[in-house]
Amino acid sequence: MKKMKYKSIILGVVFTFGLISCSQKKITNYRGKVKYQQISLAPKLAGRIEKIYVEEGQRVKKGDTLLKLFVPELKGKRMQAEGAVKAAKAQLQMAYNGATIEQVKQIDGKLEAAKSQLEFAEESLNRIKNMYKDSLIPPQKYDEVLMKYKMAQAQVKAIEAKKKEVAKGTRKEVIAQAKGQLERALGALNEMETAEKEQYIIAPTAFEIEDITLEKGELASPGYTLITGLNPDKIYFRFSIPESKIYKFKKGDILIIENPFTGKTMKGKVYFIKKLPGYADITSPSSSYKLTEAVYEIRIKPIEKTETKDWLNQATVLIKK
Repeated sequence: MKKMKYKSIILGVVFTFGLISCSQKKITNYRGKVKYQQISLAPKLAGRIEKIYVEEGQRVKKGDTLLKLFVPELKGKRMQAEGAVKAAKAQLQMAYNGATIEQVKQIDGKLEAAKSQLEFAEESLNRIKNMYKDSLIPPQKYDEVLMKYKMAQAQVKAIEAKKKEVAKGTRKEVIAQAKGQLERALGALNEMETAEKEQYIIAPTAFEIEDITLEKGELASPGYTLITGLNPDKIYFRFSIPESKIYKFKKGDILIIENPFTGKTMKGKVYFIKKLPGYADITSPSSSYKLTEAVYEIRIKPIEKTETKDWLNQATVLIKK
């Protein structure tokens, strides 16, 4: 009797494990995961976290301000950019206006002084010329007086040319140069304003925040992920299917997706099929006995609207056949 009882228990245990094994095998064939579009936000600038406006688990809308960085260097750069714009504007205005009355008077005064020097140099040359003819002075002295006369002539001509230039107005090239300097300064200011906007981390789309990686006062570097989240409107189901079963699926197929733990089901459409990298292949140590199988990934989009509470990220799902 005892032997029969033990045999019954052993058979029961074997049968139970057999059912579990068969069940697991059945589930493993078409087991997949719930996936959502991942959102990762990182700053362009280095700075300390000044304010955090959101918290983990919160749903945000597109355009919401999530946090603010403190970048002290921006204030000094803005002052430099604004100063450069003011200077360039003044330079351009001066180019348009031309010479002032005071500048014209200064040129007239220089011209009168230069003409007086030329008259004195001419008189000196005339007096010394006769003395030079009579050999009363050496040639060196005559050459010095002649040189001073020619220099006085050149100075008068230069100032007269400057006066004509002022009378005509500023040259086009000078105005173009001043315009270029202004455009350059405005570009630097615009760049500064863009950098100031980068202090704020803005939500690019609606999503649910999963993690905030830094606390207030901590230093964030460019490219370091500050906030991660999931887009609840971008859900799909990902399955890994062996080559021997992949031919049962085609793009456009409508399938039933089931959550084995809640019993929830929904219809989905196959929109993506691709072979996974070689490391995912199912291989045999002896190719003479079993074919090597590649592993394929299929993705399925839900046809109907879903509630995220019923389909959690990375939750296990099955294809109901």
